[in-house]
Parts: sequence; C-alpha cells; structure tokens
Amino acid sequence: MTDQTAKLDWRDGVPIATAFDDPYYSLDDGLAETTHVFLAGNDLPARFDGDFQIAELGFGTGLNLLVTWAAWVEAGKPGNLHFTSFEAFPMQLDDMRDALAHFPQVAPYAETLLSEWSPSAGKITLTNGPTLHVIIGDARKTVPAWSAHADAWFLDGFSPAKNPELWQPDLLQAVAECTKPGGTAATYSAAGHVRQSLTSAGFDVARTPGYGRKRHMTRAKMPDAE
Repeated sequence: MTDQTAKLDWRDGVPIATAFDDPYYSLDDGLAETTHVFLAGNDLPARFDGDFQIAELGFGTGLNLLVTWAAWVEAGKPGNLHFTSFEAFPMQLDDMRDALAHFPQVAPYAETLLSEWSPSAGKITLTNGPTLHVIIGDARKTVPAWSAHADAWFLDGFSPAKNPELWQPDLLQAVAECTKPGGTAATYSAAGHVRQSLTSAGFDVARTPGYGRKRHMTRAKMPDAE
C-alpha cells in the first residue's frame, strides 16, 4: 500500500493532478468523454454478456467505473461485471466526492462507491454492482503481476507527454499479455509512439475521431483465437 495520495488543484470544479498538471477528465464533459472513448471505444455496452472483465490504468475519481456500471445496468444482460483498476496515487474520498458531485447522472452509483470503497478495501463487490479491485502501486509492477485477463482495457493515464511511465512499451506489452483473444483497448491518446507500442504488443490498432478538444483517439483489438 502506498501512502502517496493524489495532490490536486481545481479548475472550474475539475480536479487537476498537480504532479502531472493534467485534468482527471475532460474540461468539456467528463461523462461524455468516458462514454465516447472508453465505452464506445471498446464497443460497449454491445459486448456485455456473461462474466465481463474490464481493466483500467488510472482509477482517478472513479468516473469511468460509474459510467460503465450505469451502462451495464441499462444493458440488462445476464452475468457479472468485474472492474480492476491500477492506481499509483489514489484520491482521498472527500476529493472524489467533490469531483463526482458534478455528475448527477451517476449519483446513486457514486454514493455506493464512496460509502463502500476505500484505497485499502482490496477486492470487493459493490451492493447491486460490479466486483471492484483497485490495485494500488506502480502499474509497471502491478500489471505484469496480475493473474487475470481483460475483455476490455481503459488506458486512462495522464497524457503521455506528462506521465510517460504509464505509456512505456514494456507496460503496454504487459497490458497485451493480460488481454483475452478478441479483447480490446481504448484511449483518448493518439500519440504515434502509443499506437506503435500497442501494435508491437500484438494489437490491431486504429486511430478514430476523439472527444471534444482531442481530434483523434486510439482503439485497439487483439486478434481472435484461432
């Protein structure tokens, strides 16, 4: 367990990580960004069915989890949602609460998360919700040590220019090795070296229209099992 919690500034109600000088979500509309980049970018909720494992680099405010949880409930598919996130600098719960207060669309899910989860919680099942495991530590160590495989990855670290550690080729190779055949990954970043690293790791990679101020984003897919 790290004792390093996230240090924040705030800009128009949006939390900014002081260590990286980067916002936790779009200054335009974080919920719409999550829907466009991480849900649509992974062909969700259409792929929801049975036991479905999502993995994420950067838990942050928990907004991606909440938007995904809401989409899972709305889809009404059978099965169970599993959400694993790798986070080096967990936010304090009061900061999460302040950030998530801007998204009334997911308020009931946020209330459950904030009342049942803490950075020391380990793997838990949220009431009427997904199994959540936020693994605290350096993702360059924790992802290669992860024993599961994801159906979909949310690659949501701070920008590659400001947080290059989360976009290194070795880490993205570990992401690929923890992806099921036919599994996918999506990120708001369209940086050439990110796309090249994902390609080298074995993903089929495409640059697609981004959200808001970002003209492009990246979608990636592992080949199906032969």
